Amino acid sequence: MEKQTILIVDDEKEIRDLIEIYLSNEGYETIKASNGVEALETVEKHHVDLIILDIMMPKKDGIQACMELRKTKNMPVIMLSAKSQDMDKILGLTSGADDYLTKPFNPLELIARVKSQLRRYYTLNADKPRNDSVLTLDDITININTREVKKGSESIKLTKTEFDMLEYMTRNTGIVLSVEKIYENVWKEEFLESENTVMVHIRKLREKIEDDPRNPRYIKTVWGVGYKVEK
Repeated sequence: MEKQTILIVDDEKEIRDLIEIYLSNEGYETIKASNGVEALETVEKHHVDLIILDIMMPKKDGIQACMELRKTKNMPVIMLSAKSQDMDKILGLTSGADDYLTKPFNPLELIARVKSQLRRYYTLNADKPRNDSVLTLDDITININTREVKKGSESIKLTKTEFDMLEYMTRNTGIVLSVEKIYENVWKEEFLESENTVMVHIRKLREKIEDDPRNPRYIKTVWGVGYKVEK
């Protein structure tokens, strides 16, 4: 099997080198960049399976780089930050990141998250049944095979997590889904204090598919229970 390539983006050389050692020991190829500008240039020149992206960097920070990256790329992004406040985490996830880890971090935890994100991105998607390849939600069309979403004739660019969430909820149209159930079915991990993570991705998804995100037509909140999709 061809080795998967991880892009490590951090302005601190010691951190880049430390992460590289642990990833190399797990059999991954690595590419390193010291800022957001270099990161964006790298993904245009090389195939990258996952990005580990620091937030606080010169030239272009991780938030800006992630938002620009999401215009064209869909690989998993794990954000690193020395900040631990909830709003910083929400900002990172809102910009398009799939996961968030606060510095100082345990390298073994980072490796576990890398494996989890790659498993979701490749293995689990490859195992999905090919039936029901096109789902519809009123004027929204979701092509499972090509992972394309259109609202009428307009293409909607979703991140990997946003697409998985929309697919899962659409397949369960009319059913009230708890935050825990959404997390475990989309992230394929045990639910551990992840309510904010689901909430942020729901909000981003609404911003992309709803005409009025404050008064959603498709993704409804069922207060005290969870969310449901309605046609």
